Amino acid sequence: MVVPLVNLAPDLSVSRLCLGTMTFGEQNTLAQSFRLLDQAFDAGINFFDSAEMYPVPQRADTQGRSEEYVGQWIRERKISRNRVVLATKVAGPSGQMTWIRDGPKCLDARNITEAIDNSLLRLRTDYIDLYQIHWPDRYVPMFGETEYDPTRQFCSISIEEQLDAIGRAVSAGKIRYVGLSNETPYGLMKFVQATERGPCSRKIVSVQNSYSLLCRTFDSGLAECCHHERISLLAYSPLAMGILSGKYFSPDGGPTDSRLNSFRGKYSEGESRYNLSNKIIKAATLEYLDISEKYGLDPVSLAIGLFRLSLSFYLFQ
Repeated sequence: MVVPLVNLAPDLSVSRLCLGTMTFGEQNTLAQSFRLLDQAFDAGINFFDSAEMYPVPQRADTQGRSEEYVGQWIRERKISRNRVVLATKVAGPSGQMTWIRDGPKCLDARNITEAIDNSLLRLRTDYIDLYQIHWPDRYVPMFGETEYDPTRQFCSISIEEQLDAIGRAVSAGKIRYVGLSNETPYGLMKFVQATERGPCSRKIVSVQNSYSLLCRTFDSGLAECCHHERISLLAYSPLAMGILSGKYFSPDGGPTDSRLNSFRGKYSEGESRYNLSNKIIKAATLEYLDISEKYGLDPVSLAIGLFRLSLSFYLFQ
């Protein structure tokens, strides 16, 4: 298989498939991570995504390893920097990850600037091709939540201040393009409007949100925004953290080293979003598995095929 290239921006060609590194340094050892990176690169994948908080489940003693592994791989394999497209993300407000800038409590200019510089060091590079805000600096329903509760809104850093800090990094040559993650239609459009007024010289080129047969929230509002604003969706978790493979519905409950079994009780975001005890998720998945069996199709292949078909109008327009 040779993965084709598409344009994420006028002068930024990326492979249609991107390799996420969320498990590098936790589920995957350095050697395993290198093997996965080698296989992806040899297949034509030049697009690699990470985040300052990775790997998950997040822990103080592993934070940043995913970026470090990618940077070390590029250095040890002597790969020219212009042959790979590196994407990473700054962590938003969090009361749990106290080891990342004491929280972080907000995405102000100091936090964003510090995060960028630290990611550059871990990735062993002078610039990041795509820098993304991992989740909004305001209350939004995310990580399994679907209903907006206005009473949970808190004081947040303005979008203009966030873009001002990112814009300075763009001007300094540290960042090429800007993206969002786990965003809503409202947030996406507010960022688009803010970039049109300044201070960031780069428009938003992508939004990285969950999308699978079990998570279709992108279709409700965001799809329209992305279509009209020519913003690409970087869809993550197309197999709903492995649920659509069917492995968790086997008599033994799936492999002991699978993510939901290994991380049980340790990864609240994942468990809230992909909760096997949720009757709706379970019923929908079992119906899907019956369809795949009826037509003699591997559930993974079917899920990815339907996923790609659903997104054919939204990816890299």
